[in-house]
Amino acid sequence: MAATAVLAGCAAPPTSTAHTPNDGALPIASGPRDLTLKMGTLLPLSGTLATLGPPQIAGTRLAAKDIAASSLGLSVRLIERDSGDTSTSTATVSTTDLLSQGVTAVVGASASSVTKIVIDQITGAGVVQISPSNTSPELTAWKDHDMYFRTAPSDVLQGEVLGNEIANAGVATLGIIYLNDAYGVGLVDNLSASFQSTGGNVVSTQSFNEGDTTFSSQVAAIVAQRPDAVAVISFDQARTIIPALIAAGVMAKQLYLVDGNAKDYSSAFTPGLIDGAHATIPGVDVTTLGDFTQRLHGVDPELVDTSYAAEAYDAVTLVALAAYAANSVSGPDIAKYLRQVSGGTGHGVKVHSFEEGAKLLAQGKQIDYDGLSGGIRFDEHGDPTETSIGVFTAQHDNTWRRTGDR
Repeated sequence: MAATAVLAGCAAPPTSTAHTPNDGALPIASGPRDLTLKMGTLLPLSGTLATLGPPQIAGTRLAAKDIAASSLGLSVRLIERDSGDTSTSTATVSTTDLLSQGVTAVVGASASSVTKIVIDQITGAGVVQISPSNTSPELTAWKDHDMYFRTAPSDVLQGEVLGNEIANAGVATLGIIYLNDAYGVGLVDNLSASFQSTGGNVVSTQSFNEGDTTFSSQVAAIVAQRPDAVAVISFDQARTIIPALIAAGVMAKQLYLVDGNAKDYSSAFTPGLIDGAHATIPGVDVTTLGDFTQRLHGVDPELVDTSYAAEAYDAVTLVALAAYAANSVSGPDIAKYLRQVSGGTGHGVKVHSFEEGAKLLAQGKQIDYDGLSGGIRFDEHGDPTETSIGVFTAQHDNTWRRTGDR
């Protein structure tokens, strides 16, 4: 049974209050803070989603480390738990444990389908939930008590970009293999609509379920239609699906992958297997973020992939800034200020770090945090409204090179 969120720190009394801007932003209390923010992480350590966990965990840990280093009166205590995937009850058990420990914010889950299992449990307990990688359009209008946010864009955008990329490559007919869950269904619907709006024809869509290990029937059905290109929407299942498609005659350059499966396959596939394949991944180019990648490896030396690490870093930072702005670590108070510190209201000063933002908040000033993942600016649904989609091409060593941004 979920425990009610509890206050995890003592708020210092304000010394003054700033004026509320005309757009309805809440006032910011000036003065020092003395807050301890107890934050849970619900990220995959097991199951078919486990490859998504390490970069996001590294991102949350690095953010907490940077917040502590600022010495500005707020500390973050991370309590890390496994989300697993939808084939087990891991996420529910972990969520119950996190809530029983009095967390007032939860970072995760990674997969939209896992979030759908626990979102009512988390937000119903008065706890903020913020995901670095949920993309299902279903979550936009979820009845979440205004307690759910995400730093990754909805698949309405990724589907549109991917559909246009495929069409622009001269593809007339498309086959799609997809995971039948919130993530896969949302992405396949938007991809299909985008591609068909250009005059393209989706000749076959084949689904599979979480836990399936063989995909021969789906591959056979796709290949039988002889499409110009094949999109694979999945998580780790791509390790089996991709070789099966290529063995059946699909060429690597005909393949289009997505954020859930565009991983480093250098040790999984023979060299050249996916050379020339294409992919889209939401988020900025982390190689342009100075020493961010190096700092992530300082947290996790074994880290290979950095997908959604920046979004995870920003999720922790935004929650911390909202707590600082509210001078409170209660879930409802944090939720009230999250949109504001992201620039959704307040017309605040642009900042790019917790330290920079907290210093201004301590003066009673409004801020607009643009993080490592780019501009955020939460809308009324908790969705980011400023984002980019990276376009990638697979190399001979089965790694990916960013070739463009949309």
